[in-house]
Amino acid sequence: MAIRVTFVAAARSSPLLAETFEDDRPLDGAGWAAVQRLAPELVPLAAAELRYCSPTPRSRATGDALGYAPLVQPALRDCDMGRWRGLTLGEAMAREPRAVDAWLSDPRGTPHGGESMISFITRVGGWLETRPVEDGVRIVAVAEPSVIRAALVYTLKAPPATYWNLDVRPLSTTTVTGHRGHWNLRFDGAA
Repeated sequence: MAIRVTFVAAARSSPLLAETFEDDRPLDGAGWAAVQRLAPELVPLAAAELRYCSPTPRSRATGDALGYAPLVQPALRDCDMGRWRGLTLGEAMAREPRAVDAWLSDPRGTPHGGESMISFITRVGGWLETRPVEDGVRIVAVAEPSVIRAALVYTLKAPPATYWNLDVRPLSTTTVTGHRGHWNLRFDGAA
């Protein structure tokens, strides 16, 4: 029995260099415009039997704007960044360069006082593993790019450092298929 989970990356709420850890800002003008522009491609995903989203304002707004009426899933929240919450990576680096270096190099590290990368990946993977297992069930989940990267590391059983090499763009889609303990990354598109 296999299910299909399509992750939709939330539209943006700020320019890339201004993104903060655990960003809770609503969609910005460019984010709304992008949702409107890409809606014809993304709205059909609303036909999924189950529709979820991260608890962030931009994930909820993206899901609602696309007509998904998603159910908020706390397990799909961003990584808990402790005292770095609300800072950009550059700001955290300026304040605590050694701590940021340690966090980037040690997936078990929590120099910020929050959640380790391993714990974050495991939490997101745990959510994926507990989805209903009815053959052919389609699920759509609007989430932060960081959550989607964590899901990909989990599904591919990749080393945690792989997280830093995955680029998930706003409003991009990523699909995984399978069942508990056995997942595959699916590439859709024109043949």
